[in-house]
Amino acid sequence: MEKINVAISSLTHAHVRKYYSTLMENPKLNWVAVSCTDETIANHFNSLGYNIPLYPTLEEMLEKHLEIDAVVVASENNRHLEEVKVCCKYKKHMLSMKIPTFNMDEYDQMIKLVDEAGVICQVELELHYNPAVKRVMDLVSEGAVGDLISFNATNITLSPVWAFPWQGVPELSYGSRVSLRPGDNRFRGGALSDHPHIFDLVRWIAGAEYNYVFSDAGDNIRSDLIEEDLLYVTGEMENGVKFLLDPSWSRMEERIKVPAPGWEVFPKRMEVNFTIVGTEGVISADAFGPNIYFCGGPNNRYTIQYTYFDEWIGMMDELHTCVTEEKKPKIDLKWHKNTVLAMLKCYESIASGQPVFFK
Repeated sequence: MEKINVAISSLTHAHVRKYYSTLMENPKLNWVAVSCTDETIANHFNSLGYNIPLYPTLEEMLEKHLEIDAVVVASENNRHLEEVKVCCKYKKHMLSMKIPTFNMDEYDQMIKLVDEAGVICQVELELHYNPAVKRVMDLVSEGAVGDLISFNATNITLSPVWAFPWQGVPELSYGSRVSLRPGDNRFRGGALSDHPHIFDLVRWIAGAEYNYVFSDAGDNIRSDLIEEDLLYVTGEMENGVKFLLDPSWSRMEERIKVPAPGWEVFPKRMEVNFTIVGTEGVISADAFGPNIYFCGGPNNRYTIQYTYFDEWIGMMDELHTCVTEEKKPKIDLKWHKNTVLAMLKCYESIASGQPVFFK
């Protein structure tokens, strides 16, 4: 079996730590190096004992390790374009953290750079590799519920801001400081920008693009956060499928710097649930159902240890296949662009108080 050589850039994204064990344990992958400009994060990584070479910049890492095949782009959202430019310069494949960018000019630049370099840029949307989600998609495609009528999904979590402060800075998470709506002292870049997964999945399951969205944001439950943490989205796809989405940060958390069991106040730190209604039946699914509950740290409180399948295994397996067999990823920049556009329309709807149509 041909291995591919993989590196990670920046180490600042909330999901980056999910890759460490996968890169160490997956026999298809050879973890070569990491880059990180933040001294505190670099020191934390070095303390974990992986013994992986660490470089202060992405460019220096790529100069020193010409054997690298692919880079996991794990930087803040506003830095993705600059890192894509460097990877394309060295003709390295990429797996980009969500969201590539909310700036559509930047997004088009990324697509152009990737096409010209002849490399792969897979977008990290790990829910596609969740067994419960895959089973739902298989059942729908087999016609188990007949013709689709509606799709209802939650992607509710606690807030990652305290462990990953950049996600609470609009210029870093959204890319600029844009008021949530007239007279509101909050800005774009919060829970909505953190939860693209269900926006993407409704496109897959409905087999259609968006017709319109209507979104509204409630009062924050975290009064010191300057971005939105509670919102909902409803609307319709072009084929008539209706949807209701909740992508909120509505689970409360301990404000700790290193996420771990006990981070959550409510026993379950995230709820990704689906209800799909069709002409012949209904499917309900809990993407993160299997768990172990126990009393423990940090406050001897009823808490949780997740036991669900690691979606990062399937996602990295796909990256390996795409690199070694020169295949197109299921979710690349071109596919994902309409998901990001839908999220931008949601922000427009929050600002205007009106539904926003796509045509």
